[in-house]
Amino acid sequence: MEENNSLVYGLEFQARALASQQAESNDVRFFVATQSLKPNNQLHVVDLNEDSSALQSRIFAHPYGEVWRLAASAHDPRLLASCYSLLKGTQVVMETALLTLPESLEPKDGEEQEFLAFENVEKLATEGYGVEIRTTEFHPTDANQLACVVDGKIVLFNRAEAATRVVAEINAKNVPKFTTGRWSHFHQGNHFIALHDCSIKSYDVRDPNHVVWSIDEAHSQLVRDLDCNPNKQCHIVTGGDDGVLKVWDFRNTKEHVFARSDHHHWIWSVRFNTYHDQLILSSGSDGKVLLTCAGSVSSEAPVVITGDGGGGEQSGGTEPREHLADGLLQTFDQHEDSVYGVEWSTADPWMFASLSYDGRMIISKVPKQYKYQILL
Repeated sequence: MEENNSLVYGLEFQARALASQQAESNDVRFFVATQSLKPNNQLHVVDLNEDSSALQSRIFAHPYGEVWRLAASAHDPRLLASCYSLLKGTQVVMETALLTLPESLEPKDGEEQEFLAFENVEKLATEGYGVEIRTTEFHPTDANQLACVVDGKIVLFNRAEAATRVVAEINAKNVPKFTTGRWSHFHQGNHFIALHDCSIKSYDVRDPNHVVWSIDEAHSQLVRDLDCNPNKQCHIVTGGDDGVLKVWDFRNTKEHVFARSDHHHWIWSVRFNTYHDQLILSSGSDGKVLLTCAGSVSSEAPVVITGDGGGGEQSGGTEPREHLADGLLQTFDQHEDSVYGVEWSTADPWMFASLSYDGRMIISKVPKQYKYQILL
């Protein structure tokens, strides 16, 4: 795949749910699911053959409803969580289910199927906890633990037994509905961070009544998404309806440590690069995907050495290395509709996918000049 060329994958229906393969894999793989009012929704498993720069897809039937959110397990490459809505009588309800892909995605000999079938589908028991299911998140280190954001609650599930069951519930006070949430990578995986209106709150799952920290009025309008820096403890990135991308160090909740306002409309998705966390992707309703550098607050930030040696970035007489400057690096504007999802590949740190509502998934690469500036 050429650095300057993007690959486009088109879906038959509108879509807004995108996930990347998280469990150990050498393959560049993305999952995308459709959002059609008709009962024929699909989940596409899209692989990139880097030798031929060709996309190969397997399509699974998803007859359960229109998919609003997908998440991939960090422990099992065959396990996904789907949040979807469906019509029951005259009422639209939301459910969430764990989808297990078959071991082999190749069709069996002599069989020609239009759609593949999941090996197993397990619906989680969310009835009684609320109406709107925002996300179901796999725990980063515990393969048996899940968190489901339902209205103003965080419902914790455990998969250790034959059936996944509810083990705890965090009922946020004075919070009618969360927007979304994610597990923190640190603190032994005991903290879950949730977004509410313009604010961010972190909860200790061992003590449902304990808010560890909160950032009130983090954005001037609704906060829509967040991501945790996997390489630098206490750093998160957020994006919202004010079009501003912000990086926070939640040890000091008074002020963000980095901010950019390059989007012209709502930000729907923000993601740190897993390996080079100075690279941040964001996508929004302006139809743009932006690649931003926040090197000054990343784990690869230049270390300034001060003292009798006269200061500087490095010692030993070597020339200081030129670091990538903070700010907007690249605008990817191939989409023609709101871009609801953007995800880095875990197999190739320079590759990412973005998904717009018109059903176009585009796989792109970080431009060479930025890649070499980081590596050399």
